[in-house]
Amino acid sequence: MSLEASTTASGERVYTDRSSTERGADGPFYLVFADEAGESRWGFRCGNCESFDTAMDTMGRIQCTECGNLRKPDEWDAAHE
Repeated sequence: MSLEASTTASGERVYTDRSSTERGADGPFYLVFADEAGESRWGFRCGNCESFDTAMDTMGRIQCTECGNLRKPDEWDAAHE
């Protein structure tokens, strides 16, 4: 696994794995780690706008708060809305 080092807007050093993705409507979401060894998961990076400002809910939906890129949940149930 090859990780790409980056710095977030808040100055935190994180590591993006561009080989590990989740499909989004406008681009992939890349898995991001807090450590260079890739052992401590940090969050996601939007492949559409490169923002680290993403959110995930309990259903597994991932959304970029910058551009609106969205990954729908694996299992959807209208009762959860």
